[in-house]
Amino acid sequence: MLKIKTLFLIFITSTSFSFAQNCNCESNYQWVKKTFEENDAGYQYVIDKKGLPAYQAHNDDFLKRIKNAKSDTECYQTIYDWLKFFRSGHFSVSKIENKATEAPPAASENTKTELVKIDLEKFKKEAASKNDSDIEGIWEVEPYTIGIKKFGEVYKGFIIQSAAENWKPNELKLTFNNDKTKGTYYLRNKTGQEIHDMRLVGKNYLEINDFTLKRVSPKFEKEEGIETYYEAIMAQKPFLKQLNKTTLLLRIPSFNGALKKDIDSVITANKSKIESTENLIIDIRYNGGGSDNSFAKIIPYLYTNPIRSVRTQLYSTKLNNQRMLDFYDNYQKYGMQADEREYLKKAYDKLSKNLGKFVSLQDDGKIVGITKMDKISPYPKNVGIIINNGNGSTAEEFLLAAKQSKKVKLFGTTTAGVLDISNMYFVNSPCKEFKLGYALSKSFRIPDMAIDEKGIQPDYFIDKTIPDYQWIDFVNDVLNEK
Repeated sequence: MLKIKTLFLIFITSTSFSFAQNCNCESNYQWVKKTFEENDAGYQYVIDKKGLPAYQAHNDDFLKRIKNAKSDTECYQTIYDWLKFFRSGHFSVSKIENKATEAPPAASENTKTELVKIDLEKFKKEAASKNDSDIEGIWEVEPYTIGIKKFGEVYKGFIIQSAAENWKPNELKLTFNNDKTKGTYYLRNKTGQEIHDMRLVGKNYLEINDFTLKRVSPKFEKEEGIETYYEAIMAQKPFLKQLNKTTLLLRIPSFNGALKKDIDSVITANKSKIESTENLIIDIRYNGGGSDNSFAKIIPYLYTNPIRSVRTQLYSTKLNNQRMLDFYDNYQKYGMQADEREYLKKAYDKLSKNLGKFVSLQDDGKIVGITKMDKISPYPKNVGIIINNGNGSTAEEFLLAAKQSKKVKLFGTTTAGVLDISNMYFVNSPCKEFKLGYALSKSFRIPDMAIDEKGIQPDYFIDKTIPDYQWIDFVNDVLNEK
């Protein structure tokens, strides 16, 4: 069965308080509250744990905040915060965007951009002749080429070249103080964003907030480990790379169902390499989940013994069961085969006969599925999977299966812990201002091996003394240690 899962909030950026008639913040909150209480698979589980008095106190507090909300942004964020009472993931509040409002707000015509008084051609020559690997020089971050130079006690970054029409050469793009603790980065629409995080990684990369700048000049030799890190962490699609004679790196940024073909293609194209190389590193950092089918082709290379998978049960309500009909009617949209429609119809009928109950859709009625394979692949001999707190949902499902293998060790930090209550469903608010996402299923792992709010711990904890751009090298060293 296809599992639709998500981990992170889609943040609301609208700034106008423009609910339709009878759709003010309080009415929207009451709709969310009622819909969640009646349909979410994890609602009663949390109420049983925390108690009704705690829930009532939570509601009283948030109703006051809702009544005082002064914008739709504040309203939606407050509703999202109200949902955190139940868990940290597998829920969302996302604004239904109008095409007219999708573009970021434009800068005012009266916006004045400071011009940095510098001879660009002379600066380019000076940068090219530098021997120091400090932050002064020329950098690229799409769609800009930016020069950074120190003027007295202040660093200024200025446009050298831009594909964005509203940015011209010599205009100030960023500025920060001498000790690099405070500064401002000007976004594409020229609004200022406070610089809260900056680091020079090796000689050729500069991270400023969520942006990564790559050095153009002066030129320094590539640092292979750092280059591999950025190739992996910035990848939008899976890839496989040979690190050395004994080790391959497989990067999977997401298990989104749309990427299943890409994942399968990478595995198929590199079949001979995988089956003849001793070590395999699988980097799934920040992989927030997707579809369980997406990792099916990887499991045979990890398999050493039968894999036990604890199953889930779906909470049946009239609203929840509409998802099965949606799958049935739009099976192609969800990447499903025509022969799966019979199963979907049977599932819908079974759920409809058990309204208000948790229902297992497995024909055998068992709460644990056991996967047995015909053979154990001799290669890879050792598998290291790199994880962090950006892993949740299907990524955690993958780890629960993978870590049962005698070949596999997990490296990194504890995962997000958003798996037990899962299978998200999205419904429009009455005035179609936003979508509410909530969960339809509950794992039979509860309460004996709950993952939510705990996460999956690594076998090898990578502590903060090892920066993230060295994690692949660290795992490589451990797997190749003789």
